[in-house]
Amino acid sequence: MTVQAHPAQQTQMPLEFRDSHETLGILGFWLFLASDVVLFACLFAVYAVFHGRVAAGPTPLQIFHLGPVLTETVLLLTSSFTCGIGIFMMRRGRTKALMAWLALTMLLGLAFVGMEITEFTTDVATFGTWHQSAFLSSFFTLVGTHGGHVSFGILWAAALLVRLWRQGITQATARRVYTFSLYWHFLDIIWIFLFTVVYLSGKIT
Repeated sequence: MTVQAHPAQQTQMPLEFRDSHETLGILGFWLFLASDVVLFACLFAVYAVFHGRVAAGPTPLQIFHLGPVLTETVLLLTSSFTCGIGIFMMRRGRTKALMAWLALTMLLGLAFVGMEITEFTTDVATFGTWHQSAFLSSFFTLVGTHGGHVSFGILWAAALLVRLWRQGITQATARRVYTFSLYWHFLDIIWIFLFTVVYLSGKIT
């Protein structure tokens, strides 16, 4: 026996939740995010064990520079804000505004990844590769995994822009944009932990 929402309730409900198939897709994506939490938890645990094992290589105090990292943090936090405004516009059926805010989110993400690549190449040129010490191995793996996730999110946003341009806001595209926003906010939360556990504690200890 299926229970259908009252028509008045359906109009108040966000578009991506009005179809049971799309709702199941959102639930499945929450499960995917849960598995990603486990992945990052393992990487954080590895870093916690190895961050002090620097061998003959650099220490966290030597390698971390808070200036560029603070800029990266502002970029990612701002991109999460613009993504949220995009969802706000989507809920009001404003396709062009949604696309504009989504494009801005993507550009901020590109700037973040660009700065992170610059940071990595500078570190490698100055201190050596991730084979230099257990600390560098755990650092590059943890931060690089997050950067890879952000890079995937940028490609996802670009694909969403193409779909929105062709189809506009439908139940299917609304669900895809909503799940993208969950993914992007998740990466923002992970970065806050990264900034605190890796960079900030590395400069203090």
